[in-house]
Formats: sequence, C-alpha cells, structure tokens
Amino acid sequence: MPIDTVDVFGSDQVGIHLASVGNVLFHPPELPEHINEILEHSLGLELQPLMIGGSNLLGALLCGNQRGMAVADIATESDIDQLTSFGDVVVMEGGVNTAGNLLIVNEQGGVASPSIPHDGLEILAEVLGVDIVSTTVAGQDVVGSLAVTNDQGVLLHPDVTPDEALLIEDILGVPPMVGTVSFGSPYVGAGVCASNTGAVSGTQTTGPELNRIEDALGFL
Repeated sequence: MPIDTVDVFGSDQVGIHLASVGNVLFHPPELPEHINEILEHSLGLELQPLMIGGSNLLGALLCGNQRGMAVADIATESDIDQLTSFGDVVVMEGGVNTAGNLLIVNEQGGVASPSIPHDGLEILAEVLGVDIVSTTVAGQDVVGSLAVTNDQGVLLHPDVTPDEALLIEDILGVPPMVGTVSFGSPYVGAGVCASNTGAVSGTQTTGPELNRIEDALGFL
C-alpha cells in the first residue's frame, strides 16, 4: 500500500516530525524500529536519523529537494555537516527560519511564505535549483503546514483560493487538490509526509482522507 498511518511520539502530526528531502527521509533518531519499518516501506526513501539544534521537529525545520535544502538557524555546525552530505544547504535566519513551515518544494518548483524576504527567495531558488514564488495558502503564510507536494501532485488546505491554487499549480507543475487529514484537520502539510511513491499520515486520518491523499499525490 502506498500510504500508511503512523504516529510519531504519540502525535499524528507526522509532517512536523519527518522531512522528505529528495531521496532521503530525515527522522528523529529515537523512533522505534517498527515505525522505521513502516516509514521505509511506505515512502521508499533512505532513512537518515537526525536532530536539528536538539529538536525532533524536522519537518518544521527542514525543507528541500534532490538539489539542496533549507534549514532553520538553530541547526548546529554538526547538523549542517550531516546535511551537506546530501546536498547544498542554506541556513534561514532573521525570524523566518522554520523552513519546513514556510516552504513547499518539489523537483519542478517551490512555494514560499510571504514572510520570507525577496533576497531570501533568490538564495533559496539558487540552492534548490528551481523557480520559487511567494504566496499564501487559504490566506495564511505558513504554507508548509497547509500543503504537501511531490513530483506528481499537491494537496492543499480546503480553503485555498482559486488564484492561490492556480499559482501553485503553475510553479510546481502538478495538479492541485484539496483535502484534510487526521479527522478533519486542514493542516495537511503538518499531517502528511510524502515521497513520489508513497506517504504516511497520522493514525486519526480517515479512510476517505487517505484516499484523497493517494489521489492528490498520484498514487492511484
């Protein structure tokens, strides 16, 4: 099955704890082996244990694709050294540093929060090797919590506006769909971690929600 459910440290907000970056899944190092097996089977990625500045909230702090990644400035030199073995790294600073909450990217493009300064967007575009546009999702600026994408599709907060959806579709090069996770939560980016071959969501996610995720991200 290309999608499965799992909780991380008792939380169904798996998208906050897990970061899918290119062909690698960065995950907290203390996860039980049976959870790692679910992640490996569902996502088909190389598992890499990591903490960022002592935090397990990797999905909130890290975002990237096969070319490079952005990480929050709480990352230590040791953290950054680990990350650079998987691609170029840009450290986000100045109060807009929760990269995973403020960005969504695939291999075709990226969407950034309006809170990221313009010169920061230029650096991100260079490191990630894609064009990046700035927009809200459903009028909110934490776009990484409100959307989840891969190279086949993007799932968005149900209240995304038509103009936002059109811009996101154009830059990511994939069809947009709307949905929820975890029994009605619109924060799909916080609740799902996805690769090109599968996804994981929290255990509170319903059957119809799982079907929607599969459809939106091109697993059906």
